[in-house]
Amino acid sequence: MHLRPTDALLVIDMQLDFLPGGALAVSTGDVILPGINALAARFPHVLLTQDWHPPGHISFASSHPGKQPFTDTIEASYGTQTLWPDHCIQDTPGAELHPDLRIPHAELILRKGFRKDIDSYSAFTENDQRTSTGLADYLREQGLTRLFFTGLAYDFCVAFSALAAARLGFESFVLEDLTRPVNLPASGTTPSTVDSTNTAFAAAGVQRIASSTLLFQ
Repeated sequence: MHLRPTDALLVIDMQLDFLPGGALAVSTGDVILPGINALAARFPHVLLTQDWHPPGHISFASSHPGKQPFTDTIEASYGTQTLWPDHCIQDTPGAELHPDLRIPHAELILRKGFRKDIDSYSAFTENDQRTSTGLADYLREQGLTRLFFTGLAYDFCVAFSALAAARLGFESFVLEDLTRPVNLPASGTTPSTVDSTNTAFAAAGVQRIASSTLLFQ
């Protein structure tokens, strides 16, 4: 697959709290850093996202007495919200991008999840699926139409971003070897978050590819 001038790489939430040792660590999330750096060097357009929560955010289990992270949910005004450990709190070390992420030509860092009463997995819309981050308009103004997604986590912020991109009319690709999942397990009739993500990608036309298809043209 050959890169085009209309391509962009989106690097999702490569922050210390999501990496080993962090408050909401994704297993082996640090392993993908060198590959992301190598791939980003091939893209003229690279954008980064950053989870950026205020203290007491609605998605924190600690904000809901008696609730536990990962297993408990709440019904928010916009639907069911999974509860997480406190993570990526504004202006804390855990919210910082990993220092080994070396993409000096990144043209935009988009912060999301900064409103206390709504979470934002997607880089394009908050979890109500209506409130826009403005990213789609930015990409269209730059003439960028084909998007490639890397980062964390495969089954949440990467997935929601890639699916939103497809809904908004962008060609959407997920680089499977350069992302890692939370992989919340199946429960009753509910599939694991990885299985449900793969099903959603297939239905939406989001393509799952390996970075080697771009690195070794």
